[in-house]
Amino acid sequence: MKETEKAAFERLLNIMDDLRQQCPWDRKQTLESLRYLTIEETYELSDAILEKDFSEIRKELGDLMLHIVFYAKIGQEKEAFNISDVLNGISDKLIHRHPHIYGDVEADDAKTVKDNWEKIKLKEGKKSVLDGVPKSLPALVKAFRMQEKASGVGFDWDNDNQVFEKVKEELDEFENEIKNSVDKEKKEKEFGDVLFALINYARKMDINPEDALERTNIKFIKRFKYLENQIENKGLSLQAMTLEEMDKYWDEAKEKEKYH
Repeated sequence: MKETEKAAFERLLNIMDDLRQQCPWDRKQTLESLRYLTIEETYELSDAILEKDFSEIRKELGDLMLHIVFYAKIGQEKEAFNISDVLNGISDKLIHRHPHIYGDVEADDAKTVKDNWEKIKLKEGKKSVLDGVPKSLPALVKAFRMQEKASGVGFDWDNDNQVFEKVKEELDEFENEIKNSVDKEKKEKEFGDVLFALINYARKMDINPEDALERTNIKFIKRFKYLENQIENKGLSLQAMTLEEMDKYWDEAKEKEKYH
């Protein structure tokens, strides 16, 4: 590590000490009170990454770094752990889980590295490869991570076509349930199966479904706001318009995207 990097990190640690001693708000915080703020900061970083805004990414990384240092400071006060324990712990884990770098295991591609990672975790005492998936993850992200981890130990389809056939099979079952059932829970179950199969196909296509859906969300927001602005500028009422009339402005928004 360069001296400038060491100095920057030490500066943050010293500021954290000052804040914990002198600031009423910082002094009041606990692991629990910081938890939801950390989640918020993580989503803000996610937004900045999707927008490819490097200035915001830098700022959000700083916010997350502050939270890490804050948690470590509280851990130190409780005599449970400190920042050195945190840093040494992750370093030890990285060395142990990269035997192709720090040992004599061969791994020439990213998939082999990921597969080895999951196998090593099982040897470390994990009862299931799925134990590392947080329960509180959003369902779409959780499904993707579970599928990744299961694939890492060989539980996966042989080829992409099989996965796509599974998507079509689940769609057929969902359609059949819609046509022939009045049971909402059964429809929900089949719809969940469709989503799970689509997420699995996205994984096989090397597409992150969370990123894909969020980019579509962003696109929808931009188009809908354009529609609202155009209607407002013309003195019209959104509620009084037909879908066909609104579609005109929606198509305009889509056309404008081609030139940006």
